[in-house]
Amino acid sequence: MGSIDRYIFRTTLASFALVLVSLTGVIWITQALRGIDLMTSQGQTILTFLGVTSLVIPALVLIISPIALMIAISHTLNKLATDSEIIVMNAAGFSPFRLFRPFLYATCVVALLVAFIAAYLAPDGMRRLKQWDAEITADVLANILQPGRFAQLDQNLTIRIRERQPGGLLKGIFIDDRRDPKERVSIVADHGTVLKSGDGSFLVLEDGNLQRFEAGKRDPALVAFGRYAFDMSKFSKQGHDVLLGIRERYLWELIDPAEDDPVYKQIPGQFRAELHDRFMSPIYPFAFAALTFAFLGAPRTTRQSRNFSIGGSIIAVFGLRMIGFACSVMAVKSPIAPVVQYLMLVAAIAVSIWVIIDGIVLEPPAALLEAINKSNARLSRLFGRPATA
Repeated sequence: MGSIDRYIFRTTLASFALVLVSLTGVIWITQALRGIDLMTSQGQTILTFLGVTSLVIPALVLIISPIALMIAISHTLNKLATDSEIIVMNAAGFSPFRLFRPFLYATCVVALLVAFIAAYLAPDGMRRLKQWDAEITADVLANILQPGRFAQLDQNLTIRIRERQPGGLLKGIFIDDRRDPKERVSIVADHGTVLKSGDGSFLVLEDGNLQRFEAGKRDPALVAFGRYAFDMSKFSKQGHDVLLGIRERYLWELIDPAEDDPVYKQIPGQFRAELHDRFMSPIYPFAFAALTFAFLGAPRTTRQSRNFSIGGSIIAVFGLRMIGFACSVMAVKSPIAPVVQYLMLVAAIAVSIWVIIDGIVLEPPAALLEAINKSNARLSRLFGRPATA
């Protein structure tokens, strides 16, 4: 690349990174707030909270990247036009397609990033998120034990807690254990916490008493304790076997799913739709880049308005993506929908390249501009009258 190409390439990628980080951060915060109960009701640490919620970031980047690229190209072209650099490069012999080359290089980088995320990183993050979430939310100690309710964990085991406080502290614990036919154990404790280790999960009770009713004895044995560990390992191992959904599958798993896969047998259409979405993800950056440059890349003087071009590029990109979403939904039941989506993307890229090569300036008809100017003039006269003294 020449010096001009490197300058445009760096500017575009820097703008892309800034927009991508900003949009991803905002959307991630809105998604992360939904899981704030991990720290409050379930007693998880801030590191667990951040780890679980950050696994969704690759999936967000996959959707946001083409939009961030469009914004970055628009910003770079607007900067070049404002400084009259496009006019100067055009006068120096740069054709519009030659100017498009560094933007194409930047698009290739973004497309490679999107392809890697779509094939591996996003499904891997969603897979880890589902497994991690299952380990947390399927834990009996954290979810079935609800304040004020008697939870029957086994046929002859009942537990009740009075309240759950921040930090995983359980108050007012009652346990009725009749699993051993030779004895019945009743435990009452002031408070307790859940302790997980390599040996299993334990409900550590503090400041309470234990009553043991043995068969053949009239009086129970009463023991007061300061600290007592009640083994709950049997009930905290649930939820580790997670059934992976469509979005948790790697690209090669979608291409060649197992014949005995229960999810594939149930919803083969969604496998097809997701597979084509993964294939088309790296194509969208090229379509968005070509459309944006077709509207904004033509040389204009600083006196020529670029509002229509900016609005037209936004409408074109938005319309293309909405049609793509519609085709993805219809692809579940119709195998023709992905073909329509591929043709739509190819047509958008081909028409944009034709506009760029021919140097066509996309502007509204003169009659439309005149009508808009007259309407603005009427509004100015209506609302811009000077106030009387």
